Amino acid sequence: MTEPIVVGVDASAPSRAAAEWAAEDARLRGLPLRVVHIEGAEPVGGIAAALLSLGSRASCIVLGLRGADGVPVPAMGSVVHEVAARSNLPVVLVPGGGHGRKGREWRTGQVVLGVDAHDPVSDVVDFAFDAARRRGARLHAVHAWRLPSCAERWMPYALPEEDRGVWEDQEVQLLSDALRPWREKYPQADVYEDVRLQSPSAALVQASASAGLLVVGRAGRRLGPTVRDVLEHTACPVAVVPR
Repeated sequence: MTEPIVVGVDASAPSRAAAEWAAEDARLRGLPLRVVHIEGAEPVGGIAAALLSLGSRASCIVLGLRGADGVPVPAMGSVVHEVAARSNLPVVLVPGGGHGRKGREWRTGQVVLGVDAHDPVSDVVDFAFDAARRRGARLHAVHAWRLPSCAERWMPYALPEEDRGVWEDQEVQLLSDALRPWREKYPQADVYEDVRLQSPSAALVQASASAGLLVVGRAGRRLGPTVRDVLEHTACPVAVVPR
């Protein structure tokens, strides 16, 4: 694949961070970089449509997500979420300043993969493993799980540790089995398998604090509540990969 990486920029700090991230990713992947200036006076639908059109001939689209104070990129507004929801290719959203960024930490941190061990998605897992390989980084695979409904019978008392341990062991095995084909495809990969008894968004946001890139999947033409929550609170760039 030789299609360029397309980055949309304006004068904001998140936009500059997006351009920096895109330039480094283009270097790592040996791809051309196409920088597109976003005109603030354009209607929201027009900007999104233009970026999606350019993205149809790209490897991925890179956009600034928000500033250090959590405020979205001024000229972008809802465009960022619209592009991430509708693109047929991965969209990387880069927060600017603050939110856990320290110097060039994004270039060296581990790659976090949000994966449902019950239903791993090939395109999403492949993207994460390949990103970790190119960066020479550890792949941190995070699988969030919840207690089965039968655990409610213990409420409001504490759940016996033995029962919890059995259920957790099952989830650990599921994750190991789910990632086995990619461990074989990428035999040199340094993979940390992490099973957490948390909501998916909480688990991924916590993991993003020490990450250079967080990879999540998108089903259909919308951003689900987990992806939206991750985008609001992430401490690192997020790659939204369509399923």
